[in-house]
Amino acid sequence: MKTTTLTATLAIGTALTAGAALADYPERAINMIIPYGAGGATDISARTIAEPLGEAVGQPLVMANITGAGGATGSVAVQNANPDGYTMLFARVGSHSVNPAMKATLPYTLDDFRFVTVYEINPFACVVNANSDIQSMDDLMAKAEGEGISFSSSGVGSGPHLGATFVLDAFGLENAASAATHIPQQGGGAAATAVLNNTAEFLCTNSSALAGFVANGQMRALLVTTPDPVEGFDAPTATSLGHPELEQLVGWTGIAGPAGLPDDVAAKWGEWMEQAAGDADFVKQMESRGSIIDVMSPEDANEFIQGQYDTFRALVDDLGMRIEG
Repeated sequence: MKTTTLTATLAIGTALTAGAALADYPERAINMIIPYGAGGATDISARTIAEPLGEAVGQPLVMANITGAGGATGSVAVQNANPDGYTMLFARVGSHSVNPAMKATLPYTLDDFRFVTVYEINPFACVVNANSDIQSMDDLMAKAEGEGISFSSSGVGSGPHLGATFVLDAFGLENAASAATHIPQQGGGAAATAVLNNTAEFLCTNSSALAGFVANGQMRALLVTTPDPVEGFDAPTATSLGHPELEQLVGWTGIAGPAGLPDDVAAKWGEWMEQAAGDADFVKQMESRGSIIDVMSPEDANEFIQGQYDTFRALVDDLGMRIEG
């Protein structure tokens, strides 16, 4: 009985201490994990919102790029963290929709995270080097069906990997999952650099990661996946080219903690994100890159992410891209 009483007393004391700590959350800096490399869509979004988000939080945000495995390495770092709100993740379409849909052996599931919001939606765009002979999707498909074509991505099983394959398949390339040469890179910035360096011939990824290169005349956009044109891209929509099914190919950015993140901590993040994502400068910068800023509640975010997973899993199965090993 003494042992049981002592254990119970210690447990109650620990719970009270934890409750007191959460009541004062946050008391110190918060580690913010970006699971992709510098210059990609996730990194751009995270670093653009960092200042207004830090002001809302009232504590320093320590931004860290933990890259590898198409966003899985950084995601696992948060999955395994203490669910106290001091290690949070900039979750992305690749890490939490495409990766789970494509990789049978992924070391996490959506249930291993608590999503506190999705705050950014952006279309995909397909681009080539501005000096490329490829001027249109007709040119790209002619080359793909003839001598063959290569594309870069931020990693095997990433959004750009699935995106390029989906586009090629929609435009009629037979066995699109294997017919084109996939050149995976370590992050979205490296994927763009591969096109700039002519290591790869084209890239399909989120508009936010490409807007600067298109504006500077370094890349040429061939299409965007929105029903309406995207300002600054001077490219036809997939719908106008006869492929409205490509409208489902969009990116998103959200924030998640480990499963078990307390309700009061999640609620605070919801308040902070409403404030930060309403910052006029942040909105202006992201909208100039083709993004739509829309702060979702935790419930809406989870429903949206599950829907994205279901959509991409169906695509993966249809294209034969499921990675079993």
